[in-house]
Amino acid sequence: MSLTATIGDIPRGIPASEAGPAPKRIVVAYGFWIFLLSDVVMFSAFFSAYAVLVHATAGGPTGAQLFNQVSVAIETACLLASSYTCGLMSIAITRHHRLGTYLGAAATFALGLAFLAIELNEFAGMIARDAGPQRSSFLSAFFTLVGCHGLHVTAGLVWLIVMMAQVATRGYAAVVQRRLQCFSLFWHFLDIIWVWLFTVVYLMGVRP
Repeated sequence: MSLTATIGDIPRGIPASEAGPAPKRIVVAYGFWIFLLSDVVMFSAFFSAYAVLVHATAGGPTGAQLFNQVSVAIETACLLASSYTCGLMSIAITRHHRLGTYLGAAATFALGLAFLAIELNEFAGMIARDAGPQRSSFLSAFFTLVGCHGLHVTAGLVWLIVMMAQVATRGYAAVVQRRLQCFSLFWHFLDIIWVWLFTVVYLMGVRP
């Protein structure tokens, strides 16, 4: 019997799960969730390291002395708003509405880019004050955790550009829609990580 047999061709007594490989959409979704879970494990390790090293300042500046709550609040607003515009883009994708898809993607990209610009400006300001990652264990853990999230956001923006190019050339083919759904999950996942990061690093970090 062929592995690509349909359900109607399967002899009685053979489970459907043994008739052949799962549909590609199921395989892709399963693999992507494994990727996200592996990212959860990685960020959990970084959060744990930060929690252990947060007071290991080696006589250097602490989070309360370095963090600018206003710029962090603007960062947070940009990323949360980008999650909303990403949701609007997803709605437009399900309706095959090109203008809505492009507008949602453009807004998501602009807000994500603004988030990165503020974060890089924060990093540059800290390094200018001799508070780079080599200054103390606390700062090493800080730059690793926050920088890793920033790298994920950068990868997401590149991914978004590639996906809009695919929409322009291939339309709403099934494979393009699957990739756009994966991107949307990834982007919302980054928002969840940032909420935790904002709470653990920036809110708790300004306490005496």
